[in-house]
Amino acid sequence: MGAICRDCLSDVGERERCPTCRSPRIIGHPALEKLSIAHVDCDAFYATIEKRDDPSLADQPVIVGGAKRGVVSTCCYIARTYGVRSAMPMFQALKLCPEAVVIRPNMEKYVQVGRQVRERMLALTPLVEPLSIDEAFLDLTGTERLHHASPARTLLLFANRVEKELGITVSIGLSGNKFLAKTASDLEKPRGFAVLSPEEAPAFLAQRPISFIWGVGKAGAARYERDGLRTIADLQKAGEIPLIRRYGVEGQRLARLAFGRDTRKVDPEGDRKSVSAETTFEHDLATGENLLPILWRLSEKVSSRLKNASIAGSTVTLKLKSADFKLRTRAQGLHEPTRLATRIFETGKKLLAKETDGTQYRLIGIGVTGLVDMADADHGDLADPLAKRLVAAEDAIDAVRAKFGKAAVQKGIAFRPEKDEG
Repeated sequence: MGAICRDCLSDVGERERCPTCRSPRIIGHPALEKLSIAHVDCDAFYATIEKRDDPSLADQPVIVGGAKRGVVSTCCYIARTYGVRSAMPMFQALKLCPEAVVIRPNMEKYVQVGRQVRERMLALTPLVEPLSIDEAFLDLTGTERLHHASPARTLLLFANRVEKELGITVSIGLSGNKFLAKTASDLEKPRGFAVLSPEEAPAFLAQRPISFIWGVGKAGAARYERDGLRTIADLQKAGEIPLIRRYGVEGQRLARLAFGRDTRKVDPEGDRKSVSAETTFEHDLATGENLLPILWRLSEKVSSRLKNASIAGSTVTLKLKSADFKLRTRAQGLHEPTRLATRIFETGKKLLAKETDGTQYRLIGIGVTGLVDMADADHGDLADPLAKRLVAAEDAIDAVRAKFGKAAVQKGIAFRPEKDEG
């Protein structure tokens, strides 16, 4: 069985410590030098960056999120030992860990570091499929001649360089397909490097619950359990045809993933399905007078992201979360795809009007789905003669902002202050 020192990349045989650098961080697996599909995930990304930039936080539980009224964006591994988790309401997180240091997110800084990590990924292979700012799939098939090393060794060197040069750590899963690579990357966090071959996958997966499979949430798992399917072993025993008969396409997906089979390719273009923005308020809001200025600012954010990516959306979705944490989503299809803030806002405004019924809201968000190329958007027709004028107006505003800053041009609605409704 091949084994490599994770610190100096020496061959170590079956030793418990590296004979060269004495490191105990040894990775060994029969398929180590043969597999080439990887999932790379930065460890507690936002919190790790904050600790890197402020060494006094090194031994402190750190939560990155939106103060008392917000939610946890991420937290360090110390905070996780208290039970704090991403997406948890901040008040609940602070009950679990009252001594935590809470830091407001600095997305500009995180995006910059994310780009630096991405640049180092692309130096390994052009087949990088980003999943978020801090994780991606990589296909290193055929890169041995380029790097004079197996994909495993190339990835180990990459992890060491990221830690040394950027001051953050990553966890890597290596396998023969995306599902198993993602599964492996979660096994040894933080600073993990785990290998899971397709041959060992059925036995490895068997005793885990069906919710272990990506895309199976609590509701889905409860449904399958009612049908007598609790573990992945139950799926393996059920067989593909019966599962297809019962659950259709989803049944086929479950049947194949239960054995670790995944034919999806690493796609550099990704599979982005939506663009959105949301915010949590410092205090609950209920009236359109207070919600609309926030909705406008979010619509501008979504529009900016669409324009930067040269895409447009065909459906606008409004998201609202009430004070008792109940979620409402409302959607409306557009006459034609758009990238314009004005159109996104006006559609969201109509959807919001039906929901301002006195309910107190703690969060609002807006987004678009049904993404298409920007060239297929905002052409207008006889039913929409203003389209070209709207495009020209927003393009002119964007040009001014690019030259003089975002604050150079603002709509009046953006300046309406929130009124205290409490």
